[in-house]
Amino acid sequence: MGYERHVIDLGAYGPRFTEDPHPVYAELRELGPVHRVRLPRPEVHDEVWLVVGYEEARAALADPRLAKDGAKIGVTFLDEELIGKYLLAADPPQHTRLRGLIAREFTARRVERLRPRVQEMTDALLDTMLPLGRADLVESFAYPLPLGVICELLGVPEIDRAAFRELSTEAVAPARAESAYDTFVELASYLRDLIEDKRCSPPADDLLSALIRTTNEDGDRLSPAELRGMAFILLIAGHETTVNLITGAVHALLTHPGQLAEVRADPSLVDAVVEETLRHEGPVENATFRFAAEPLEIGGTAIPAGDSVMIGLAAADRDGTRFPAADRFDIHRETRGHLAFGHGIHYCLGAPLARLEAGVALRTFLERCPDLALDGPPGDWLPGMLMRGVRSLPLRW
Repeated sequence: MGYERHVIDLGAYGPRFTEDPHPVYAELRELGPVHRVRLPRPEVHDEVWLVVGYEEARAALADPRLAKDGAKIGVTFLDEELIGKYLLAADPPQHTRLRGLIAREFTARRVERLRPRVQEMTDALLDTMLPLGRADLVESFAYPLPLGVICELLGVPEIDRAAFRELSTEAVAPARAESAYDTFVELASYLRDLIEDKRCSPPADDLLSALIRTTNEDGDRLSPAELRGMAFILLIAGHETTVNLITGAVHALLTHPGQLAEVRADPSLVDAVVEETLRHEGPVENATFRFAAEPLEIGGTAIPAGDSVMIGLAAADRDGTRFPAADRFDIHRETRGHLAFGHGIHYCLGAPLARLEAGVALRTFLERCPDLALDGPPGDWLPGMLMRGVRSLPLRW
């Protein structure tokens, strides 16, 4: 079995690839489901295998031969070195153990208990924003809501939240590669201090305090480094993605006025808006790297052991063989099976929280803002190939 080494340089597409990668992914899907590509901003390797077909992506997400722990092929990551091991960078049995410990506390019941507080925070933000008549949705609403929710869930003091927002944004979409080290050093130091404060304080009801205390039946518990890693992934993944989900849903509705009118007439359609936004322009463009722990084949393409594989969630969810007329935003389509939250053992732990927040936010926003309209073009798209979202969305009402 030979290895296909024709390399497609994604950087050659220029800024249009960041602004709208979907035509590029469509071109690639026409040629085949898996390609060797050179990344616009090289990270682990200059070149990786990119999976763009739906069936191949879904299978690859659940393939145990594709490891998440880079140590298996001799790769170490800056965030792991400085912060600690976390779920997205672990494989069984370590992943099974970590997920089991957090699942004891991050339950559906705990998430649902947040609903009244999410509603309260949504209303408070709109009370401040709506009298202005115009605002940037990201700055005034889509960012502070999920940031406030996840910080409250984990027990991050309110006074720290503005600083944490800056660190978080720089961690997932760095403006400059050189700034990554300093960002992770600051994050690691902050999380270390936060955990130590909680460990020395009277027991509280927040999730981080619960994770510090939780133990398995055999007495197993999270180490200090694992707690830092867990706090890191919950804080970052717990709000950066939902910011883009809320912003993307509002933008999609405002650019599809017929569907916006339908949702206003029938607010029960809000859940369908959330799911179609996840499929059509989900907040995570590509899953974090996987590594071939052994030689394997994906979609007829041979992947050598040790190579990095990137699974295109955005590309897969626009595959017309799975979702007919996939480039069209359509709240009436069947969205079951979309890959915005991943698939397999790494399926997003926070999916119920993201759906709850986006649903409450959209329903309340549309109800309280009957004459909502765009007030100019969206801001720049986030750099890199991990997150998919705009930095600003100007609105008026």
